[in-house]
Amino acid sequence: MTSLIVLGIIAAIALYAISIYNRLVKNRQMVEEGWSGIDVQLKRRSNLIPNLVNAVKGYMKHERELLETVTELRARAVSAENSDPETRAKAEGALSGGLMKLNAVIENYPDLKANQNVMELQDSLSEIENEIQMSRRYYNGAVRNMNILVESFPSNLIANFFKFIKAQYFEIEDASERAVPNVEL
Repeated sequence: MTSLIVLGIIAAIALYAISIYNRLVKNRQMVEEGWSGIDVQLKRRSNLIPNLVNAVKGYMKHERELLETVTELRARAVSAENSDPETRAKAEGALSGGLMKLNAVIENYPDLKANQNVMELQDSLSEIENEIQMSRRYYNGAVRNMNILVESFPSNLIANFFKFIKAQYFEIEDASERAVPNVEL
């Protein structure tokens, strides 16, 4: 009788441990899915930037330095694609700041604002920035859930045993870079 109770307790503990392990796996997959969503949107933005720069170049010969800066920031962001979230966030934050400056300059050129291609590219860029923001929220929520499981008891015992680690948030440090670029059409 006592051995059945002990076996029942061991079986309950084993089932609970399996349940925790499965939750950890699920949350790790959600973090990876969230990161993939951010990555897709950042690549879309990165692919859109050369089109915007080329459309603007003809109108803004004397703003060449800004266009070169945005192009360089885009290159840095692309080279950071396989980096950790913190490094990637810094590169993408700098690019967002450059795009905000570019949009501000575009607003000062009435002919450029009236150009249909530029307007469509700005609309697309604004849409992508909103998608990045939503993807970032989803990812950071998944990271939060994963980190809670990794750090809280008793799931931290299973997490440590199977080497689950905390995930990094995707954060932009500079408050001015956190803002979505203001696009006025």
